[in-house]
Amino acid sequence: MALIVQKYGGSSLESAERIRAVAQRIVATRDAGNDVVVVCSAMGDTTDELLDLAAQVNPTPPAREMDMLLTAGERISNSLVAMAVASHGAEVQSFTGSQAGVITTERHGNARIIEVTPGRVQEAVDQGKVAIVAGFQGVNRDTRDVTTLGRGGSDTTAVALAAAMGADVCEIYSDVDGVYTADPRIVPSAQKLDQLCFEEMLELAASGSKILVLRSVEYARAFNVALRVRSSYSNDPGTLVAGALEDIPVEEAVLSGVATDDSEAKITLLGIPDTPGEAAKIFRALADAEINIDMVLQNISSSEDHKTDITFTLPTADRARVIDLLEELRQAEGWDDLTYNDGIGKVSLVGAGMKSHPGVTADFTEALRDAGINIEMITTSEIRITAVVRQQDLATAARAIHERFDLGGDEPAVVYAGTGR
Repeated sequence: MALIVQKYGGSSLESAERIRAVAQRIVATRDAGNDVVVVCSAMGDTTDELLDLAAQVNPTPPAREMDMLLTAGERISNSLVAMAVASHGAEVQSFTGSQAGVITTERHGNARIIEVTPGRVQEAVDQGKVAIVAGFQGVNRDTRDVTTLGRGGSDTTAVALAAAMGADVCEIYSDVDGVYTADPRIVPSAQKLDQLCFEEMLELAASGSKILVLRSVEYARAFNVALRVRSSYSNDPGTLVAGALEDIPVEEAVLSGVATDDSEAKITLLGIPDTPGEAAKIFRALADAEINIDMVLQNISSSEDHKTDITFTLPTADRARVIDLLEELRQAEGWDDLTYNDGIGKVSLVGAGMKSHPGVTADFTEALRDAGINIEMITTSEIRITAVVRQQDLATAARAIHERFDLGGDEPAVVYAGTGR
């Protein structure tokens, strides 16, 4: 008997009809002789609707109360799925994140999981019940306050539960049949990948692929939890994410896919003294404010005044905090200027085959050149190349690179509910 953790995204639970279909899948998995733990996201656009409602009553709501509000979405879908499962005659028990033992840091809105103590969930499973857990939420042990895990936090809940309970596999259900070589909404010829190693999936998630949240892949890699990305709309086996990069034979290494990200902005600090410690001041201030930095570029210093410029990318959601923080630091340090540009996008090529195929960087840059797209920044890792381009060129860039490396299939990809999540 296997223990399977299944996570269903919002598009899989957007209506009563979809909830009934999910319940049938859950019961079928149980009837096949498996123990089943289910993690639910909020229905459809519930989270966005709650955010809009909060903004109407208070443009700057208290973070604690926002978490109290947003966790209601998962609790609603949680109980509805439990009711639908029970309608099939199966024994079922639902749990909130705190009841399931998801212990987090106290940061409201973006808490991190410290540990999972799933005693009550395991007890329900041992009694032959289907256990259903509300995703995206936990509780802080010291304050006893409800917390949320940030966007896509239900993925992380599912992986953390799978790790804590020793599950055989963690299935992540969305509205596409697996992980594709590109976002099928942007590149219709994208084809489904049968398997990826954790490192490839980490790079895709970090580069903007929305099929799996980065933190969930990090957690899966750390605890060696096999992930299977599937669609709740079909019986396709999906994409298996498991194994390490070093386990892939060189002759089998391939280029996996293209990812895009339009959620970042570019900041340039001008006229910084080219002396030791100046960059450290910038990035320590950002780190203390818990702001994630992505790409970083420092120019050659001017021979006349020995000053340089530093450019980096970061989430556009952090704009207000970052601008205020850096402007204050700029005035204190006497730097020349600060510029902000949110009209950019990142396009990335990912794959284990990159390290064994010479000329990938040349082909990547030539594909953008032939499409008439200028590169503003570029960076690489062992299995990834990322370029910053103008946001309006992002879709064209993705299609050009996808075609240049012959990643497409003969049949158009299917996005069942239109969101890719």
